[in-house]
Amino acid sequence: MSRREQYEQQTEALLHPIVTELGFELVDVEYVKEVGNWYLRAYIDKPGGITVDDCEAVSRKFSDVLDEKDYISDAYIFEVSSPGLGRPLKKEKDFERSMGTEVELRTYKAMDKQKEFTGILQAYDKDTVTLLYEDQTTHTFTRSEIALIRLALDF
Repeated sequence: MSRREQYEQQTEALLHPIVTELGFELVDVEYVKEVGNWYLRAYIDKPGGITVDDCEAVSRKFSDVLDEKDYISDAYIFEVSSPGLGRPLKKEKDFERSMGTEVELRTYKAMDKQKEFTGILQAYDKDTVTLLYEDQTTHTFTRSEIALIRLALDF
C-alpha cells in the first residue's frame, strides 16, 4: 500500500465518526499533489446538499484530530467540500446509489475511436461496469479500462 493510500485510509477512519455525528455522509478522501502542494481533501454530502457552514463544521472538528494524531509527514492543505454534481463513482455505495441513473464513463484508451461514453448504469461488480445506451444496446467495460465514471450532468 502506498503512503498516499495509507494517509487516505487513516483519514477516512478518523473522519468518519465526526462526519456521521454531524449528520453527513463521508463520500471520499483524497491525498493529492497539485502545483507543488499536497492537499488532503474530504468530500461530504447530505440530502439537499452541503453548505459552506457544513464544510466549516467538519473542518474545525477534524483539524484538532489532525493536530493530535499528526500522522502525515508532508506539509499539506486540508480541505472539506461537496463532491459536486458530477461526483465520481468510486465505492460500492456510489455504484449502488447510482443504479439506473445516467453516468459518464471515460476510458484510458479509445474504443471504436472514442474514449467517452454516456449511458444508464445497468450493472456493476468488482470487475466490470455495464451501461445501457439510448438505442437499448449495452456495453460492459472492465474496471481496468475505466479512467473515470461519474454522474452525468444534464443542463
